[in-house]
Amino acid sequence: MATVDITQDTLGQTISDNEIVLLDWWAEWCGPCKQFAPTYEAASENNPEIVFGKVDTEAEQGLAAAAQISSIPTLMAFREGIMVFSQPGALPAASLEQVIDAVKNLDMDEVRAEVEKQAQQAESAAAPEAPEN
Repeated sequence: MATVDITQDTLGQTISDNEIVLLDWWAEWCGPCKQFAPTYEAASENNPEIVFGKVDTEAEQGLAAAAQISSIPTLMAFREGIMVFSQPGALPAASLEQVIDAVKNLDMDEVRAEVEKQAQQAESAAAPEAPEN
């Protein structure tokens, strides 16, 4: 499967409709982005069961801001709708394959349990303390 362009209108559905989605946040003027592009494209051909999306940070500035992209290229990986990896910098092919294998082999029950635990901790931290009598 070749890479697909992701926009504000397609991001949510792409992540929710596919088991694994990788996103390459890039820009035309970015040298490292251009160097990473063939590696990313080759990985997409070798892993047709994964959606390899590309988000042009210039065309999708609001989306990039919402995703807190501060350095490009940035690679994100989603599995079953949960972001499980995010890292700026161009990866060599071997490292990209390691990320793909790690995402494929995740125990999603453990991931969901950890997400739930973090959500509960955030709720506890945000809740006001009850006054003591």
